[in-house]
Amino acid sequence: MPTVTPSTPTGSRAPIAGIVLLSAGAVLFLLWLIYVHPPPPQFSGRLLFLPALNALLNGLSAIALVTGFFFIRRRQIARHRASMITAFIFSSLFLVSYVANHALHGDMIFPGHGTVRTVYLAILISHIFLSVVVLPLILITFFFSLSGRFAQHKRIARYTFPIWLYVSVTGVVVYAMLAAWR
Repeated sequence: MPTVTPSTPTGSRAPIAGIVLLSAGAVLFLLWLIYVHPPPPQFSGRLLFLPALNALLNGLSAIALVTGFFFIRRRQIARHRASMITAFIFSSLFLVSYVANHALHGDMIFPGHGTVRTVYLAILISHIFLSVVVLPLILITFFFSLSGRFAQHKRIARYTFPIWLYVSVTGVVVYAMLAAWR
């Protein structure tokens, strides 16, 4: 019977399954937090800067992603890696801030009406759906890179990058629209 080594595609199954399960758990937790868990009323007036911080972190993540893309196109691998790790850190900090904001304040309802509400909801729904999709993609892409599986990394990064960038940019757009119509 052949031995499966970590460098073979079969050796990737367990870590990828773990990543998918971890991502599913995170999504289920966020759904519970947003739709089931009521925010405590004593925190309604505290930490009101969190939505702005979320938008800032999303924007910084988008900048780091574009910078990383710029560097990889020029084959500057070390700079690409540093940019992508920076984007990952900004996105991770965003996730912590997002969870804290929703735990303390709950969900924000868009006050606009008509066409602007339709546009907002289209952006928000695509943002939410793709954020669920991109979480395991980001982790799998990093797994392949950090484990030296660059062919697999490159193959999946073609999908991860545009989705991650879209989610980061639309996060800022959602915040800006909520702030403008508040």
